[in-house]
Amino acid sequence: MKRRKFFQAASPIFLLAASGKITHANALGMDTLSKDKVKLRFVVASDVHYGQVNTPFEEYLSTAVNRINEEHKKNPFAFAVINGDIIHDDKNHCAGARSGLDRLQVKYYVSQGNHDMLTPSEWEAAWDMPVNLDFKIKSSSFLIASTSNEKGTYLCPDLNWMKERLEAHRKQDHVFIFIHINPAKLTKHAVDCPELYTLFNQYPNIRAVFNGHDHDEEGIKMKGRIPFVFDAHVGGSWGTAYRGFRVVELLKDGTIATYILNPKDIINSAKLNG
Repeated sequence: MKRRKFFQAASPIFLLAASGKITHANALGMDTLSKDKVKLRFVVASDVHYGQVNTPFEEYLSTAVNRINEEHKKNPFAFAVINGDIIHDDKNHCAGARSGLDRLQVKYYVSQGNHDMLTPSEWEAAWDMPVNLDFKIKSSSFLIASTSNEKGTYLCPDLNWMKERLEAHRKQDHVFIFIHINPAKLTKHAVDCPELYTLFNQYPNIRAVFNGHDHDEEGIKMKGRIPFVFDAHVGGSWGTAYRGFRVVELLKDGTIATYILNPKDIINSAKLNG
């Protein structure tokens, strides 16, 4: 497929209302992304698969890091999240993956995916952060949770931890959640976490749940009022024809504008109204 045709085929542009209604549009007004309207800007990437044999994994990671740094220089990100499957099975790859990610010129956080086969203590030693963590930036909160273990088992996030942290952030205007495996059974490789989904519905300030894992998923899937947002993949041997990452911008009016960089061109733009 020629590049232009692929770009057109891979670029459905749509608007997401808070009600969950999806309206397709011919174009998203990119003026909504002007710097003076943006309150907070961050980037999400997943599925580096550093160390996977027969793939140029070092090149894939370097390309993503360079492009994120270029975008950060033009319009700064508050932080980045590398949302799981950072390495490919062998924990000895952690040092190389961290060396590559440490080249990011923005603070970054990591989540554990099913190919990140480390115990919680090994994870914390490798990344200097726990498998489950949360932080605030003014009126927005961010929860990052593991969906696997040292055996690579597909898991739901720790429900008790999630309950505790969602309650702690109840008064925040916006909550964003990052977990590698989709917990709402919305994709072929997802898991089904009905108790977690019921919990999410008790907190109207949850604005989006970001998932990796499914390398061929590049859009937004709604379940009820909650958008589950995917970003394709940085590395690995399968998935979308491009390797990219997602930019998320919380605007001052509460709207969320988001798009994928593939890793150069903007595709899959969407707007989530406040």
